[in-house]
Parts: sequence; C-alpha cells; structure tokens
Amino acid sequence: MKKITTMQASAGAGGSLVSGSGDRGIEAVVIDSRQAGAGSLFVAIKGENQDGHIYAQAAARQGCRAFVLSRKDTIARLAEEYPDADIIRVEDTVAGLQELSKWYLAQFQLIKIAVTGSTGKTSTKEMTAAILSQKYKTVKNEGNLNNELGLPLTAFQVDETTEAAVFEMGMSSLGEIRRLADIVRPDAAIITNVGTSHIAFLKTRENIQRAKLEVTEFFRKDNVLVVNSDSEYLTPQGIASFVSLRQKEDAAYEGTFRLISAGTGEDRDIRLHDVRDQGERGIAFALSYGGRMQEFVLPLPGRHNAHNAMLAVGVGLQFGVSLSEASKALNSMEATSRRLVIEAAGDYKLIDDSYNSSPDSIAAAVDVLKHVEGGRKVAILADVLELGEQSETLHRQSGRDVISAGVDCLIACGTQAKFMAEAAVEWLLSQGETEERVAEKVMHFACRKQLQEQLFQLLSPGDVILVKGSNGMEMALVAEQIRSAKGNQQ
Repeated sequence: MKKITTMQASAGAGGSLVSGSGDRGIEAVVIDSRQAGAGSLFVAIKGENQDGHIYAQAAARQGCRAFVLSRKDTIARLAEEYPDADIIRVEDTVAGLQELSKWYLAQFQLIKIAVTGSTGKTSTKEMTAAILSQKYKTVKNEGNLNNELGLPLTAFQVDETTEAAVFEMGMSSLGEIRRLADIVRPDAAIITNVGTSHIAFLKTRENIQRAKLEVTEFFRKDNVLVVNSDSEYLTPQGIASFVSLRQKEDAAYEGTFRLISAGTGEDRDIRLHDVRDQGERGIAFALSYGGRMQEFVLPLPGRHNAHNAMLAVGVGLQFGVSLSEASKALNSMEATSRRLVIEAAGDYKLIDDSYNSSPDSIAAAVDVLKHVEGGRKVAILADVLELGEQSETLHRQSGRDVISAGVDCLIACGTQAKFMAEAAVEWLLSQGETEERVAEKVMHFACRKQLQEQLFQLLSPGDVILVKGSNGMEMALVAEQIRSAKGNQQ
C-alpha cells in the first residue's frame, strides 16, 4: 500500500476527523483487530452478527492509532483513553471503507480488470493475473475476497509499483456488482457464464444476467467486455438486447464498450478448438485469434477450464500479451485450495472440490471425476444452497445427470440432496437396474455427521472420490476425513 495520511483517509472515506492531528501515516487498512498495529487504519465494520466497534480498544492496545468508526460512544471512550489516536467518523463504516478504496485506486494509473460470473470466477481471476504478469506487475484478490468488504481490502494491495490489478467480483443480488464496479472503474471485464447460483434471491436467469452485466455500468467506448458466448445469456445478441434495454432505462448508460466474444462457434472473436482431457494432468486445447493459432497445455483438470482460460487469454490480448506469452503463463498454473484439487489420500484418490457448489459446477466436477484414473468413481455431493423454489428441480436434474454420466456411486448428503438421490434411483430403475444394484450405487444421508460415521464403510481401496457441496454444508470436513483416513473422526 502507498502510504497516506489520516487526513487524506478522512477525505477519501467521506468522513470527518474528530480526534488527532490528521498527519499520522497509514500503511495498511484492516477490518480485523488482530491484524491491527502501528501504521494501520482499523475500520470497525458493523455486520449482522458482529460489531467491530467492540474490538477498537483491542486494536489500540496492539499499537493501532488510526480508526474509522461510526458509534459515538466508542469514539468518546477511545479518544479519552488514547488521546494520541486519529479517529475518523463516518455514518456507515462499510460505505466508508468502500469510498476510501475507490479514492485510493483513483490515485494510480494502472490496468484494472474485473472478473465475474456464476462459476469459474476464481480460476479465471488466477489465470488472468498470471497472464498479465507476463508483462506487468500485477495484484489480485487473495482467496475469495470478492465481496463488499474483500474487494475494497484488495484495492489497498496496489502501490506505486503496481501496473495491473485483477478484481474478482461476487454478488447475490442486483446492485452489488454495480457498487463494486463503481469502486474499481475497470478498464476491461470478464463474465464467465450466467448460471443458477443465487437464483433464490434473483429468481430468474435473466436477472442473473442483468446483475452480472452491471460490471459495464461505468464503461465507455474504450472499455472491453470479454464474455463466454457459449453461455446462453452471453451471446452477442443477448448482450446487445441488454444494452438496448439499459439505454432505454437510463440515458446515462452509454453501452458503447467493445465486446469480445469467445467460444467454440465459428463466428467468435476468440475461438476455442480441440479440447483434450488429460485426466489429472490437466487439459490441452488450442485458441485462435486474429488469424493466429496457439496450442495450450493447462495443468488444471476439467474441460470447463479451457473456457475459463480463453477468457483470461482474451483480456491479455487486449493489453499486449501475445498468445504465446499467455500459453507460457498458463503452462505453470496450480489449482487453488478446495477447487478440484486431486491428491493421493491413503488407499484413495481424492478430488477436493468442497469450496462451493452449483448445478453447473457439479457437472464440471463430475466430468473431471470421470477422467481421473483409478477404481470406482464415487461422487459425494451435498446440498446446493440458495436455489430457492427451483431447488428440488435443479437437484433432481443434477442427480440424473451425475448417475447417467457413468459415476459408479452417488452419495448424497443433506435435505435437498435427497432429491439428487431420488432422481438417480428413478433413472437407474428406468434403465433396468435391479433394486439391489441401485442400493449399492445410490445412498443418501440426512446430514454430514451421519455420513461421516459410516464413510469408510462405503468406500473401497482404489476409489476415486469427488467431495463437493455448498460451503454451509461443511464438506471440507469430509474431504479432510478422507485425506487423513482416520475413520469416524468428526
């Protein structure tokens, strides 16, 4: 982070300096009091379940002397106990943090990229950063810091030496991407796909499309949108319809950005060719653009990652990174934690994809499972959350798709995952399987603990095991149980 003063931070956050001189230097911005210390600015976030104001004094005891607060009682106590502290008061600390990060980013001349989509955001963000790093000093969100708090904190990684920054943007409702785009004001954006994640809140895929395309709200004619046009709602025609609608709704929306379509169709600007699945060694494919063709080898499993890669390459091309340079960058990629990580686990081979789940990502993960060498192919799948009134339908579809794809054993876990199991059983019986055989191939457990109690009775040496579910289902604990092979540990 470039060093700023508390007076500058106060102006940037839209607050007022109510204590202190304003000339204290800030070299880090934190929202966790455990990370606070000398030279840091502690922003007390008031959330649904926790209020950071109660930790302000703990931050001060660790040497922190710069604060963004909204509660008057906390300000009064802190100012009395630590008269040397610089305290900035704002009405809303979340909004204050966002405004400060927006102001901070505006101090720099750098390439700013936004990455959003229903699935594949993190992998695409990692690939985009790797590609841009071939020519530019690049920063990116760490982990999944992609929301109203994580993205602003990422902004403070930028300093005077930064040349490019890649920002993953997550959302669960309309308006959220727009706010993040307002902070970043990206030069280019990627939309990976429009799926069914968060459909419980947004109700329709048309609304999900609208929410993702909020990333273009501040685009002008020099900005670039790179989309996976193989995704139903991201065709050039679909984008054009959205732009036309937004222009009618809001005269301030320009919609004059450049669109780069990517996909397998002959009319795509970037065309994906000949995807070859190499199992746990990854994938190989070719991309063509502007009359040039380039072979790629990506050491990440899953054919879907070829689509993620073509988008990252597409952004790189817009900023002077050649196809050959992009190929070199992607050749050394590594899987991120709990996202299709394949590893030996005692007598088993584990595919840990426990970070999160959606119907689309289940299909992608099962495709990986099918291509990994080993014994039985076992899919342990938990509830997909936030599907709303479409939950039963989508879980049933996933169950049919998984079992019809040739998975040897489906172990469903959770109240919604029972619909996966029911649909899988129905499909197998319709194919003439006996009830005894179906019982060996499809099982359901009401909760994770019940599954863990019997887990090793269900598995056999040599099994290739996919573990996947929404974060709230805690399937990372099941993956860790298999990894440690300690039996009934919970």
